[in-house]
Amino acid sequence: MTRKAIFITGGGSGIGRAVARHFAGKGWFVGIADINAQGIDETAALLPDGASSRHVMDVRDRDQWKAALADFARASGDRLDVLFNNAGIGSGGQFIDMAPEEADRLIAINFGGVVNGIYMALPLLRATPGSAILNTGSASGFYGVGGLAVYSATKFAVRGLTEALEIEFAKHGIKVRSLMPGFIDTPLLDQVSADSNEPARNRLEASGFEISPVEDVARAAWDAVHGDRVHVPVGKMARRLSRLARWFPGLIARQSKKIDGLGTAGH
Repeated sequence: MTRKAIFITGGGSGIGRAVARHFAGKGWFVGIADINAQGIDETAALLPDGASSRHVMDVRDRDQWKAALADFARASGDRLDVLFNNAGIGSGGQFIDMAPEEADRLIAINFGGVVNGIYMALPLLRATPGSAILNTGSASGFYGVGGLAVYSATKFAVRGLTEALEIEFAKHGIKVRSLMPGFIDTPLLDQVSADSNEPARNRLEASGFEISPVEDVARAAWDAVHGDRVHVPVGKMARRLSRLARWFPGLIARQSKKIDGLGTAGH
């Protein structure tokens, strides 16, 4: 098989599904990985015949990573052009009210899963000329957001890892990029937070926050792995936060206070 190949975690819904459809539409082979087998099947049904492989796995488990990537390599012809570390969860709420066990789960999936994926995929990435790692960050990785403290911290960690590995892996011919989306139209926005009976989507819209279509993220993912920017903001809010975090941190602190209490994550 000579066509390019991408392995996507969290491929069973949302951003992962949209990116799978976008890359498959460009003729790529897609490895769809997710903890939800039904979600994988639903994504695969949207792709051309023979364009995908399915991998039920938990990103916290390195043995599952190893098995999934071995299966993927057999299906892709031993190539991995893009590792898309996208799997994540979005728990919100005030830090003082969050159970330590939930904080542990956020860190293990949102950051530990990225670290695991990079370690386990490196042999395939190094064997594939011009390969890239793409990590899903968040606009909350530009400046800490009240009501999303631990989630935001995991995205800061992803951002820092991306920047450091872009430097380290250059000598190996591997690009390292991140997507930094704001609020994206995915099922996460339909969650009801602990302090409200109203879905986060309704509360965001009432507060005037932009919700970007998931297809925007898919296009940004394509541009990220083919471009030169290390971080690619997605949506007007994310682009604005990126600029403010660099030049006007006081303003972004006030913006973050508006989000405090909405109880939802960005993707």
